[in-house]
Amino acid sequence: SVRTFEQDVVTPLEVAKNISDGLAKKAIVAKVNDEMAGLNQPITADAAVSIYTFDDAEGKETFRHSTSHILAQAVQKLFPGTKLGIGPAIKDGFYYDFDSEHKFTPADLEAIEAEMMKIVQADETYTRQELSRADAIAMFTEKGEPYKVELINDLPEDAVISFYTQGDFTDLCAGPHLDHTGRLRHNGFKLTKSCGAYWRGDSNRKMLQRIYGIGFPSKDELDEYLKKQEEA
Repeated sequence: SVRTFEQDVVTPLEVAKNISDGLAKKAIVAKVNDEMAGLNQPITADAAVSIYTFDDAEGKETFRHSTSHILAQAVQKLFPGTKLGIGPAIKDGFYYDFDSEHKFTPADLEAIEAEMMKIVQADETYTRQELSRADAIAMFTEKGEPYKVELINDLPEDAVISFYTQGDFTDLCAGPHLDHTGRLRHNGFKLTKSCGAYWRGDSNRKMLQRIYGIGFPSKDELDEYLKKQEEA
């Protein structure tokens, strides 16, 4: 369908609301002219826009990737000095790799989950920013994040180097992400385990600690998933 807006700038979330309030509540991410975009990214000209929910693969990936950023923020809050590796979405959830002197225990995972809920309840906005390679390296060098500096150095010369910030946490990331952390307010995530993982899968590199998690839009869906896993 064709939607017309009077203002010069509109967001994918406003497009979703124009279609229906129900879609706006379920929306997770969008595609604008074949480029994936967050719900709060501006659209400044005529465009083909698609809205994705958790029922779509694009929605699942964005939802779970955004949850991994909340996990990283919580870990650095509870365990200062922890260095960040990578934190992608995977088939049934997400993980994040950490370089920490602290060895994570099951009790730690419960504490991290509680801290993640505080971030969710704070309803922090995911904000995208782009920097030059030199400025990006300088920022993460100052933050003491050597793994991020390595990743930036390995990017192609013409790569767009982007970051996402929620609250006081900033991570190197191509995105896109949710528009705000409050979309996880229905408590549909759980940290499942921690284990060792070599940096970038190379056994000659340092062994990091990987925390795995799963994520759904609601606790009911989480409980259903856990029940099926137990039955299996």
